[in-house]
Amino acid sequence: MEPVENSRPRLEELGIGAGKYARGPLNAITDVPGVRIGQSTLISEKYNTGVTAIVPDQLTAERRHLPAALAVGNGYGKLVGATQLQELGAIETPILLTSTLSAFRVADALVAELLTTPAHEKTTTLNPVVGETNDGALSAIRDRPVGPEHVAEALAGAVTGPVAEGCVGAGTGTTALGFKGGIGTSSRRVTVGNAESGQEYTVGAIVQSNFTGILRIAGVPMPAAEMLEGTTADTIGNSCMIVVATDAPLESRQLERLARRAAYAMRGVGADYDQGSGDYAIAFSVADPAIAPNDSELSPMFHATMLAVEEALINSILRATTAFGPTGRAGYEIPIDEVRRRLAAAGATELN
Repeated sequence: MEPVENSRPRLEELGIGAGKYARGPLNAITDVPGVRIGQSTLISEKYNTGVTAIVPDQLTAERRHLPAALAVGNGYGKLVGATQLQELGAIETPILLTSTLSAFRVADALVAELLTTPAHEKTTTLNPVVGETNDGALSAIRDRPVGPEHVAEALAGAVTGPVAEGCVGAGTGTTALGFKGGIGTSSRRVTVGNAESGQEYTVGAIVQSNFTGILRIAGVPMPAAEMLEGTTADTIGNSCMIVVATDAPLESRQLERLARRAAYAMRGVGADYDQGSGDYAIAFSVADPAIAPNDSELSPMFHATMLAVEEALINSILRATTAFGPTGRAGYEIPIDEVRRRLAAAGATELN
């Protein structure tokens, strides 16, 4: 079962403002109506791994697809379902995140789960979307331990409300920017259109962080080699999965533009975009794209998306706790007191 208590602070609790666009009430992807998150966490002497499910309630027997798009920052990954997502501009299943070598087991389990539901009693083709990062530094990844029972738990337990972050679900065994990484989330409220007739929407992000570089928080460098006194977290692979949801009525082409901005946001926290990295961003809308806004009105959405993703990535590190792998490797939590000291010394108050 996933841990739900976490006393470590999120970015907003460190006094860093949201930037140009306000955070949502929960500051989470679940601020987007109908989006639920479920997680199954596996922690033992051998394993630090799991699965995270992003479940949009708008996928029903009557509405079998939601507009969606994929942006590939670097394609060294095992994203199941990518080509149909690109070709049709839609998702037709929840989006699941997990460990690299378990991705194929998770995709099979997701299909098996959905085929038992009334909405799919006559289904003969289904495109599961499953992303991954490599948690092999802290887990016996070759055992492929994430299976049907974990997928079932994540789907059944998907709820609205606050989202557990850090060492949970698909982020249980990941590391990022020299520290223990994991799952992180954030959201923004943004008006599309002019001040008189514009409509306010929510854009939310959830991330699975597992990549290298030198961390920056609100522009302030946080080098792991200094903050951990030379003992940085071990990383195998070099990847990041980003999922963005919105209630803005965007069509798939516009969502692709949103997804690209989500991938750009990795640089804001210091990603080095290593050649072996699998960096993917998926964006979907829960709204009807028949009333899509003009492209000329989308700049606020782009900026809000980058802010939400940047904060989600930072939260994935701030909320993570030290974890040890079966072969002696470790992922060390970022020291919060030193983060506070560096932010104060730099006079950092806001994301931009």
